[in-house]
Amino acid sequence: MPRHLEERSVPMKKLLTFAAIGVLVLAACGTSNAPAGSGATGAGGLIGIAMPTKSSARWVSDGANLETSLKALGYTTDLEFAEDDIPTQVSQIENMITKGAKVLIIAAIDGTTLADTLKKAADAKIKVLAYDRLINKSPNVDYYTTFDNFKVGVLQAGSIETCLGLKDGKGPFNIELFAGSPDDNNAGFFFNGAMSVLQPYIDSGKLVVQSGQTKFPDQVGTLRWDGKVAGDRLDNILSSKYSSARLDAVLSPYDGISRGLIASLKAVGYYSADKPAPCVSGQDAELPSVKSILAGEQTSTVFKDTRKLAAQAAKMADQMLKGTTVDTNDTKTYNNQVKVVPSFLLDMVLVTKDNVQKELVDSGYYKAADVQ
Repeated sequence: MPRHLEERSVPMKKLLTFAAIGVLVLAACGTSNAPAGSGATGAGGLIGIAMPTKSSARWVSDGANLETSLKALGYTTDLEFAEDDIPTQVSQIENMITKGAKVLIIAAIDGTTLADTLKKAADAKIKVLAYDRLINKSPNVDYYTTFDNFKVGVLQAGSIETCLGLKDGKGPFNIELFAGSPDDNNAGFFFNGAMSVLQPYIDSGKLVVQSGQTKFPDQVGTLRWDGKVAGDRLDNILSSKYSSARLDAVLSPYDGISRGLIASLKAVGYYSADKPAPCVSGQDAELPSVKSILAGEQTSTVFKDTRKLAAQAAKMADQMLKGTTVDTNDTKTYNNQVKVVPSFLLDMVLVTKDNVQKELVDSGYYKAADVQ
């Protein structure tokens, strides 16, 4: 027996007994109560969730819903928010790989910056599910789940079409165009969907873009979906092109941008008897924008029920790990510049003042008191 054990006052048999008891205690305690993000795994293993930012209520809700759905299936989660900083998101995902995540669910900040990181995931045999934003320029994206992004744009433009009465032959009207972040693959789908509705009216002269800014992403893109950036751009357009003309509508791809645009419009007298509210679209049914819709400021928002998206993502992750057929309903549309990524698309609904109660309150997405 080694000398350092001979000198102990506790006999070896008792040491072994204590060790066995310790193992039993640890087994009884288990790891199921480990906090999210601890890296400890439940019965199903660890799944990493990389969200872009907490600055949007939408992404906070997505993260919470993903955790709930995955934990219900027996998985432990590591949920991280990168605050729209690309190096932070890369570091967070690499930490998830190191912790032994079995699947990575990633809503990318910039869908072109993760190729090297996803190569590391593939080398570790970790599956990757792109969440709502397609990850480009990587062969190591297994699946993608999102909403029908082209249709989102169609709905946004359709709300402007209805608001202005364009189908009834009314016009001409002045419109300005805003799109999402150039580094987000979805932004192009939103804008192209909207322009499929608006371009014929622009071509016929029923809609006029006084600024002449119509090209995505160079002229109409809004980096990081920043409402202040959009508002500053609209300030410049209003001062240079609308000193005497009236702006009748603004295509906005996202509620946070919509609020920035409305602030810019209010600053120069819109939403008054002399300058009535322009038509302003939106997306994500964020609570401040829902209240803005009820107040007669924002015209509409596209409601994408992220509870359903999170549940679908969790189901697909579970299917991947169990080796069963993974749900897809689109295997042609989403080419990430390396391959077509098998996808599952969910539907959404346009929300206006008339159906806030039905779509957002009756569905349980918000409480009645939330929207007062």
